[in-house]
Amino acid sequence: MSTKILGISAYYHDSAACLVVDGEIIAAAQEERFTRRKHDSRFPKHAIESCLREGGLAGSRDLDFVVFYDKPILKFERLIETYLRYAPGGLPSFLQAMPLWLRQKLSIRELIRKELDYRGTILFTEHHESHAASAFFPSPFERAAILTVDGVGEWATAGLGLGEGNRIRILKEIHFPHSLGLLYSAFTYFTGFKVNSGEYKLMGLSPYGRPIYVDLIERELIDLREDGSFKLNLKYFNYCAGLTMTNRRFARLFGGPPRRPESPLTQREMDLAASIQVVTEKAMLGMARAAHAQTGCENLVMAGGVALNCVANGRILREGPFKNLWIQPAAGDAGAALGAALFVHHQIQCGARRVDGRRDLQKASLLGPSFDDAAIASFLRERGVKAAHCGDLETLVEKVSDLMAEGHVIGWFQGRMEFGPRALGCRSIIGDARNREMHTTMNLKIKFRESFRPFAPSVIKERTADYFDLATESPYMLLVAQVRRDRLLPTNGDNPTGLDKLKAGRSVIPAVTHVDNSARIQTVSREDNPRYHRLIERFAEKTGCPVIVNTSFNVRGEPIVCTPDDAYRCFTRTNMDYLVLGSWLVDRKDQNLPPPGTSWMKEFALD
Repeated sequence: MSTKILGISAYYHDSAACLVVDGEIIAAAQEERFTRRKHDSRFPKHAIESCLREGGLAGSRDLDFVVFYDKPILKFERLIETYLRYAPGGLPSFLQAMPLWLRQKLSIRELIRKELDYRGTILFTEHHESHAASAFFPSPFERAAILTVDGVGEWATAGLGLGEGNRIRILKEIHFPHSLGLLYSAFTYFTGFKVNSGEYKLMGLSPYGRPIYVDLIERELIDLREDGSFKLNLKYFNYCAGLTMTNRRFARLFGGPPRRPESPLTQREMDLAASIQVVTEKAMLGMARAAHAQTGCENLVMAGGVALNCVANGRILREGPFKNLWIQPAAGDAGAALGAALFVHHQIQCGARRVDGRRDLQKASLLGPSFDDAAIASFLRERGVKAAHCGDLETLVEKVSDLMAEGHVIGWFQGRMEFGPRALGCRSIIGDARNREMHTTMNLKIKFRESFRPFAPSVIKERTADYFDLATESPYMLLVAQVRRDRLLPTNGDNPTGLDKLKAGRSVIPAVTHVDNSARIQTVSREDNPRYHRLIERFAEKTGCPVIVNTSFNVRGEPIVCTPDDAYRCFTRTNMDYLVLGSWLVDRKDQNLPPPGTSWMKEFALD
């Protein structure tokens, strides 16, 4: 008889659910995709329903275990100890936090029973155990060092561990308030972006700046040690007990108050982004080297929010001591739901684990709901949407590859929704990477987001080395590598600074080449996503270029689309030219749509 385990993360940010049956990941999804509320932290009711439906379960009573991804009592203990240490200074923060804890977070076992109508066994894993399990158990390795780095769990902010067979062990931890994730979030806040949301913007902004503050950061804010550990100078931060990340000392150190959100970016913000990115990479490399020294493994696996820093990941792969690297694609708290379920199966139930050293067990992270052509046709009829049915796959990719080559922007909706923050070719907006106008068009007319933000290339796996200095697969868009020198364009001798760097063409694939000639790469394999692979392959047969632009199917502040209805609504709000829903092709010109406006901004808070 099979063992069915539901993993849950909730009540902090990025609530999610995952269903594991006999060690196999059946389904996983974030709550935000269903509620259309980005980073939704509420109980993942809709995500749970989706997972149970995908697994063919009638309801929660078919489950053997439900597991929560951290231990609220330990987190509450840390909260109380921190407030007492900083009293009376932290009183406003304490008064704001306590009602939610007393009403909700200390009663999670009872909340789970009530929400699910569940009377079975409920278990709790520690936060960094969940991250570590999510990193190791789906990986392709029999044995690997484990590195988990985030803001904070219960007490741990980083963990070094070892995974062997169906067991993981945490060997070393760094504890709150010393946190690399919170340090990076402090700079996210100070440069005017939203904490727990805008960190990737800070990373994308860093190549526009100069790392002139590195020495100051290392002298005043963080002590990086030879053993890979670190300590923060807490006199510059306010997150322990205050309502902001940084304080006046921090502002004096960097020449003035934090940037106001949505105000113009200055050279200071760009230089701060470049500097903290360098320091973060240095810290991550130090931890990776420490993990190698302690475990002697040739493989490294990573999770936690900081593991989404794909620039640092690229450096660990290139400069670190490990032969192989695998990163959980849902590295943040959403993925901890998956890790918690796998932890129970392998670590508590002693369930077997079979790996081949090559393919991971994450199923390309295509773990969400899907909609077949019949369901899509029904939706199109109900909404009165004019669409052409393209029949078989070859007819579809023939038409869509032509449209891309003509410069059109296309919403691409296929198969199961991705689990994690990246669109991987099932809920994507795509276009021609060779088109010099594509970057600006997508940022300003499709995504309605900041002009400095880069787009990722999707490249068919077998042609990766033709365009990028990357000797491994990157299926989850979690590695940054340089565009090959022979694909770069000659410069005219100018040396632009700041956002003026955007004006340069840089390479033969300018839409996906960042201003430092790097790219956040997704390698696409025929095994993982045959439809998407065939589309890019056909585009390459026509144009000679096996690379296209891939960005998530959403507007700024909106979660990635989940359903055909979500996709069509997003399509109508933007300047996308075509929408592909399964085998159906929707032409904007046929829809009698008004010009896209900004009314969606009332629905989605800016990220």
